[in-house]
Amino acid sequence: MRRLRSSTVVLGGMGVLAATITACGSEPDKRCVDPLTREQLPRYECDSGSGGSGSGTGGSGTAVATPRGSYYYGGSVSDNKVSGGSFNKTAVDSGGFGCSRTGGG
Repeated sequence: MRRLRSSTVVLGGMGVLAATITACGSEPDKRCVDPLTREQLPRYECDSGSGGSGSGTGGSGTAVATPRGSYYYGGSVSDNKVSGGSFNKTAVDSGGFGCSRTGGG
């Protein structure tokens, strides 16, 4: 019977550990979506025009653009409509082997 060298075992274990950490830290897919129709939109529809938020008028009396869409996490797109994900990022499990959903930030 062939014995594995300790360096082979250590390197193999490090590979498994690296894969686990990478899988746990990955982010779910993020798409810009119309919350009413669930239609996928261009990213700029979710980002406010000048870094501000809300609606109304700016200091010069000009209208501030309000984002039309919201970010949708996970799921898939079929016929330009999303399904199987959530508008709540924490509700989407992006983890892999050995991941836990405790803590956060």
